[in-house]
Amino acid sequence: MNGTIRVGNLFGIPFYIHPSWFLVLGLVTWSYSSGLAAQFPQLSAGLALLLGLMTALMLFASVVAHELGHSFVAIRQGIDVKSITLFIFGGLASLEKESKTPGEAFWVAIAGPLVSLLLCGIATAIGVTTAASGPLAAILGVLASVNLALALFNLIPGLPLDGGNILKAIVWKITGNPYKGVTFASRVGQIFGWVAILSGVLPLLLFGNSGNFWNLLIGFFLLQNAGNSAQFARVQEKLTGLTAEDAVTHDSPIVSANLTLREFADERVISGQNWHRFLVTDDDGQLVGAIAIDNLRTIPTALWSETQVKEVMRPITESTTVQSDQPLLEVMQLLEQQKLSVLPVIRENGVLVGILEKAAIIQLLQSRTQPNPV
Repeated sequence: MNGTIRVGNLFGIPFYIHPSWFLVLGLVTWSYSSGLAAQFPQLSAGLALLLGLMTALMLFASVVAHELGHSFVAIRQGIDVKSITLFIFGGLASLEKESKTPGEAFWVAIAGPLVSLLLCGIATAIGVTTAASGPLAAILGVLASVNLALALFNLIPGLPLDGGNILKAIVWKITGNPYKGVTFASRVGQIFGWVAILSGVLPLLLFGNSGNFWNLLIGFFLLQNAGNSAQFARVQEKLTGLTAEDAVTHDSPIVSANLTLREFADERVISGQNWHRFLVTDDDGQLVGAIAIDNLRTIPTALWSETQVKEVMRPITESTTVQSDQPLLEVMQLLEQQKLSVLPVIRENGVLVGILEKAAIIQLLQSRTQPNPV
């Protein structure tokens, strides 16, 4: 999963860590341990380092809690959470699909910042009610301030931040079109990305300062992800209303189960069809299996005339097929998730329609993008 390391489950949700997180963990630990050592000289170097590590881990636990806020609201809406990942810029909850309504999308988006604000309040309340002092008070202050910053930063109204998803839900509610919401929030996210980049570069250009490296990183992160969100929204909009049957390949590689291997070879293979794998149907046109050209090599040529395709074919499980009326966008996501290039398309009664190739979806998108001739 993009080089990430799976470290377990959180409430049944797969939990991953990107290698970049360890770099940030080290930097945050060193930064806070140095700050504690400077603020409290009586601390030994080892204890300061240990407290710095504990503070860093609690801060990342706050990030995880933020993502769990999104996840729990999504689960209540019937949306599966595929994973939670910690990486250099914080955390990411990967959801199976979008919310069905703008109201539901709003609550998924705002849940994370609300959790961060709650954690800020809890840390502040503990510090006040216990009259904490010394390193403990400093750590509670850091937890409160970082959670407040995490909430406020994520409320910036541009994708891919939570504020961008809130803005998307608002535009969706106003226009009735979720894709317009994504496009608008993505543009705002790109604007903030450029602002962050300029804030990192201008001090260097104007005053000869070193600039702000983190602002540059955040700016490029916003630009890239906002652009990807806008591009995906355009793809979603073009696929709206289309089903799997709309992208089925004409003259799909289909053979009858009752053909002999000799007939199959003569009609399909020797005739020049370039397919390496054929779907097999029974007399009612229902999908019963698949046969590959390589399967012919398992049967002696002398037996081809008396051996039928159904004796050599391999069964196909229902999980590797899609229904003809299934939205094409869902099919595209399935192809991406399972790393497939081809899927059989069947009707509700099991009758085979044909095959759907990823390339056919791309061609369909290109055809819908081209302007109509005058």
